[in-house]
Amino acid sequence: MSYVDGFVIPVPRDKVETYKAHARKAGEIWKEHGAIAFVECIGDDVPHGQLTSFPRAVQANDDEVIIFSWIIYRNRAERDLVCQKVMADERLERKMPFDGKRLIYGGFEMWLQM
Repeated sequence: MSYVDGFVIPVPRDKVETYKAHARKAGEIWKEHGAIAFVECIGDDVPHGQLTSFPRAVQANDDEVIIFSWIIYRNRAERDLVCQKVMADERLERKMPFDGKRLIYGGFEMWLQM
């Protein structure tokens, strides 16, 4: 089964277009180095929950939108290799248009795809 890196990111509304340009470029680099898919979604119906929610998880402010994204790889070993290549790629922009301290990410082994 495939392997997935998942991300939840609070992006200031006034930096969404900058983020989109950044993500497009990053996606091209990830795909060039072997990622199967690079998906970016912008929050449209992301309520602020009473106890838990995407906005609470990243301590989103009222002027921020939630980005939900993932990258798919063939397996964990290939993901590790792709990430190593991407991190060494000088074309990757290091300055992010969001507060990276509040980014949530993790790697997941897929067990079901329907």
